[in-house]
Amino acid sequence: MTDLMIKNARPNGGPAADILIRAGRIAEMGAGLVAPGVPVEDAGGRIAIPGLIDAHTHLDKSLLGHPWYRNEVGPRLLDKIDNERRVKRDLGLDPHVQSMRQSVLSLSHGTTHIRSHVDVDTDQGVRAVEGVLATREKLAGLIDIEIVAFPQSGLMRRPGTLSLMDEAMAMGADLVGGLDPCGIDQDPKGHLDAIFGLAQKHGKPIDIHLHEPGELGAFSMEMIFERTAALGMQGRVAVSHAFCLGAPDWQRTQALIDRLAELDIRILTTAPASRDVPAVKRLDAAGVKVGAGNDGFRDTWGPYGTGDMLERAMFVGMRNNFRRDDEVERALAVCTTGGAEVMDIAGHGLAAGCAGDVVLVEGETPADAVSRHAARPLVVKGGRVVARDGRALVEAP
Repeated sequence: MTDLMIKNARPNGGPAADILIRAGRIAEMGAGLVAPGVPVEDAGGRIAIPGLIDAHTHLDKSLLGHPWYRNEVGPRLLDKIDNERRVKRDLGLDPHVQSMRQSVLSLSHGTTHIRSHVDVDTDQGVRAVEGVLATREKLAGLIDIEIVAFPQSGLMRRPGTLSLMDEAMAMGADLVGGLDPCGIDQDPKGHLDAIFGLAQKHGKPIDIHLHEPGELGAFSMEMIFERTAALGMQGRVAVSHAFCLGAPDWQRTQALIDRLAELDIRILTTAPASRDVPAVKRLDAAGVKVGAGNDGFRDTWGPYGTGDMLERAMFVGMRNNFRRDDEVERALAVCTTGGAEVMDIAGHGLAAGCAGDVVLVEGETPADAVSRHAARPLVVKGGRVVARDGRALVEAP
């Protein structure tokens, strides 16, 4: 963390202002600021936004740096899960190297915080968690990485995984992950009892993947509600994907959304084109905190994606039929301050007292910047310049 003056910026697309960062936090914003001895970056009238937040990704899965992977995997979720384990073995993927490559790429795009689900299974044990922990340490001060211990291959269906999850939490994982209690483990009570038990034991929050659609997903979500309320974990649980909230039965899904708001359970979306997704406006109207992430990209699951959260804001906007400028700005906020709310990151924004995490973007307006998602001219983390002209100032392996 350091001192920096960013001159002639347009915070969130507003009037021109200078941004003075001292000791890693925004000390003052306004026109004509003077700070002798403080290094200066000229924004040239560009828009300044808070750091982008990738609140749902998989740093250990990326195939970045490897030759093109030919995908011939079957259509089921389990097909993709089983194939991925095999490919990891065949390619000898190093989770530290792969997570470094993706994190540095994200940094170049202006991402300042990542929540990564990291696989824990009986094939590789906690090796992936070890690799991403090493990446987090290596990139400390450049990008913040939060780790979710994630039973991608299932928990109850693969005996021994629960003890490995316990080990991962003891090693330093920040959250307990879960996955489709019905669709994958086919034991919703056992699965949810296990992950909530781990969360209670280690005093950590939960972030559970819920791909299950329709009534099946609603059933699992209601079981999550029961445990959240019974264990006093309000504000400590997030549901990722939550495709069941996009089901056509409006009254059914509204009841779920209202209960999410009552329990302060957060929603994380990747806004995929191929599935029903939670509607941001409906979540907003109920007061549900919502963030977004890139999910996996350039991996064994699919070839799409660049790791750019400004591009992801475009996908959120498109998937929610956001066309008005204020709507597109809301999609952008989901990928900045929305992710911060979900992850309980205090002081993320452009105001005095906030963290000095500032990204300059190209565009006449914030909506234009989302539409263009051009290379970032400047990325600042805690007052330190960490990327310039679309390139991180740290090298990936």
